[in-house]
Amino acid sequence: ALGYFCLFLTLSAFAPPLMSSTVVAGVPTGLLLALVQLPVTWLAIALYEHTAARRVDPLADRIRKQAELDARREAAR
Repeated sequence: ALGYFCLFLTLSAFAPPLMSSTVVAGVPTGLLLALVQLPVTWLAIALYEHTAARRVDPLADRIRKQAELDARREAAR
């Protein structure tokens, strides 16, 4: 998503004729690329949530449980 956004910004800055050219029924390329940014962002969010649920959350749970055990051991001393 970040790469797509950087590409969009680069094209906006350095290729105005391309971005202002029309694609379909008077819709400029720049507007079309800007609208495509929304699904790209949603896809990145969904992928991040999926990865976090599979890898990060279980690891965080294990660390949290280990910290609780360590705290109980320290309190018992």
